[in-house]
Order: sequence, then structure tokens, then C-alpha cells
Amino acid sequence: MLSRDFLERRNALWARLRALAPGTPEFEATLGDLAALTGWSRERVLAGLGLSGAGAARPPEPERP
Repeated sequence: MLSRDFLERRNALWARLRALAPGTPEFEATLGDLAALTGWSRERVLAGLGLSGAGAARPPEPERP
């Protein structure tokens, strides 16, 4: 059985993801937190949001000097 704390944290992360624009640093960080908490892949979390294709693209990596 899942604990109340786990469910509240998971639900808060889902709500935050829905409020953020895909591809932003905050979205990516929250997505990573949710994936780590649930054990789901990035693709599975994105599918749960109804995102795929261009909406699921990772933001470009910053250029390194």
C-alpha cells in the first residue's frame, strides 16, 4: 500500500508539471523528480501528460566552452 506522504508528493508533482511549460528548466526538474519518485521513465511520465513527439523533446543542451 502506498503511503499518504508518497501519494501527496506524487500528486503535487503531477499538478506542478501540468502548470509548467514543457521544455523549461523547471518542467525538466519536476519531470525528473516525478520519474525518480515513481520509477517511471521520462517517456512514460510525458505520455501521462499526453505529450509526445515535439512536445516530448528535451531542451537543447547548453553549449560547453
